[in-house]
Amino acid sequence: MKPTLITALALFGCLTAPSQTLEKMNWFNEPTNWEISGDTLTMDVTPKSDYWRVSHYGFTVDDAPFYYSENGGEFEAKARISADYKARFDQAGLMVRADHENYIKAGIEFVDGKYNLSVVVTHHTSDWSVIPLDHTVDAIWIKAVRRLDAVEIFYSFDDKEYVMMRNAWMEANRPVKIGLFGASPDGDGFKACFTGFKVTHLPDKTRTLWLERNPQ
Repeated sequence: MKPTLITALALFGCLTAPSQTLEKMNWFNEPTNWEISGDTLTMDVTPKSDYWRVSHYGFTVDDAPFYYSENGGEFEAKARISADYKARFDQAGLMVRADHENYIKAGIEFVDGKYNLSVVVTHHTSDWSVIPLDHTVDAIWIKAVRRLDAVEIFYSFDDKEYVMMRNAWMEANRPVKIGLFGASPDGDGFKACFTGFKVTHLPDKTRTLWLERNPQ
């Protein structure tokens, strides 16, 4: 049976439709105000919100806004982040989250009036690593690459040259949520802007090696 014109157009639409858009994503702790325009998400980060578990401070919080897609397997994700940081610990960036006890968040964190490249890795309890910046930055690109049982975190000031800032364990072969977050633990919130968020599938490394060793 020959395809009708409508069927042909529908097939063409399937082939040419964008594979990933911000509109297809989901909120965890949806903020009061947010907006999507093209490939840009702007949010008013919820006051007194954060992600942290137990260590050093003795409390657990899991209440900051997070806009995510769900992905299995291996991938590369990146986005451009800019924000009007105001109070101590204001932060915005990317998060890879398996569940409330296992996640990695990375981006800029504003501490004592200075910008810091920040990564928090949580597996039951949280740790925190920072790279202080000696200058103010208008925006930063954060990239997360998940391979096997690890996630590599990179930063860039121009989306061309990327520098690795952390390699952290994440359980292999487990679906995760990957997306954009903001937190304002001490403050009354701030405006954060995320542009060009993209998740790119990477062929499974173990399977790829098996196929290379077992050609047809």
